[in-house]
Amino acid sequence: MSGRRPGEVCAESHGSARREVKEGNVPKNKTHSGAKKRFKLTGTGKVVHASAMDVHKFEEKTSSRKRRVAIDGVLQGADAKRIKKLLGK
Repeated sequence: MSGRRPGEVCAESHGSARREVKEGNVPKNKTHSGAKKRFKLTGTGKVVHASAMDVHKFEEKTSSRKRRVAIDGVLQGADAKRIKKLLGK
């Protein structure tokens, strides 16, 4: 072992591209860009998603079907936990 901490750059090998590493400096997590477009969190922490089949071709769908697909759904259990992790919550 060379005695360096993870993420620290050796001054000899990289010339002037030396950076300081402070204690407790952790890289930031990034929000999943696909998840933030498809899911929203409610004020109480529930994960809400849009229903499928609610984009086009409404002429061939019945009125009751159009009303049903217009309602947003709520994710349950392990799915909600996974999406919250992708959203950084």
